[in-house]
Amino acid sequence: QVHLVESGGGLVQAGGSLRLSCAASGSTISSLAMGWFRQAPGKEREFVAAINWLGGDTYYWDSVKGRFTISRDNAKNTVYLQMNSLKPEDTAVYYCNTNPPGKDYWGQGTQVTVSS
Repeated sequence: QVHLVESGGGLVQAGGSLRLSCAASGSTISSLAMGWFRQAPGKEREFVAAINWLGGDTYYWDSVKGRFTISRDNAKNTVYLQMNSLKPEDTAVYYCNTNPPGKDYWGQGTQVTVSS
């Protein structure tokens, strides 16, 4: 069982930055790929970024490439999402996710609001 808790969300002006954290407990995530997703009001949840278990491979949705950076610290059992040059369209609840074989774990989400 993996318990994920996101933090670091908040209200920021367009062009600003935030760093989200996803702290895992209950089991180590060091061997798991991790991802960030987001869901804006009235929209479906969408993929944002992912990182492999060692941290050497990262993947981004086109709309965040060059602005967001996903990273991990396996010693701290934590995954991060550094978000720069934020835009109003980045406003959403951001969720951390991992899905080992046969399972799918989500955090409760953290709200990010970008004002214009």
